[in-house]
Amino acid sequence: MRQIIALGGGGFSMEPDNPLLDLYILAQTKKQSPKVCFVPTASGDSENYISRFYNSFESHNCVPSHLSLFSPPSRDLEDFVMDKDVIYVGGGNTKNLIALWKDWSLDIILKKAWQDGIMMSGISAGSICWFEAGVTDSFGDGLEPLKSLGFLKGSNCPHYDGEEDRRPTYQRLVSAGQLPGGFAADDGAALHFIDGELSKAVSSRRDAKAYQVQLKEGSIKEEALFTEYLG
Repeated sequence: MRQIIALGGGGFSMEPDNPLLDLYILAQTKKQSPKVCFVPTASGDSENYISRFYNSFESHNCVPSHLSLFSPPSRDLEDFVMDKDVIYVGGGNTKNLIALWKDWSLDIILKKAWQDGIMMSGISAGSICWFEAGVTDSFGDGLEPLKSLGFLKGSNCPHYDGEEDRRPTYQRLVSAGQLPGGFAADDGAALHFIDGELSKAVSSRRDAKAYQVQLKEGSIKEEALFTEYLG
């Protein structure tokens, strides 16, 4: 079973006192103490971000680790990755994440891991990266389309309710054909894909939602998806 859980926002980095989404990710492994590997590439391997990951996940029933491309944990990255149950990708600059992953062939390794049943997950940049494309602020001021890895079909927009320009920009880019239709998620909402298809949407806040956004007959159609509150 190939799983991807894409967070619009939330998790330990945005909701440190609300572990519902992170616990949901761990539960989907069906393992008593899953091995969870944090990949902080998009933040430039921020030491503070890595520290917050350990502070949070060491309180859960799991075995946390991280993969830095600036201080690699092993010369054999494939062997390191294939030993894990969950890959959890942090937020930051999606363009730099993709560029570095490709230079290290980590994109190829992660695709193999995903196809072998290791769960992929992540927030913001760590959500966009799994889709064909997404809307990103990687280039500085403003939001722009970005081609991504394409594990999942369509496009992605995180922080749909958390940043004022996200919703209108995403809809404009889809309407203009600069992005394919796809899925958006509020802060606190996550999209759970199984074998390339959306299985369900979940949230850590009662009002957080996920959406499908498509261009139909020349106009944008935004469909609010049923989103299960995990509390």
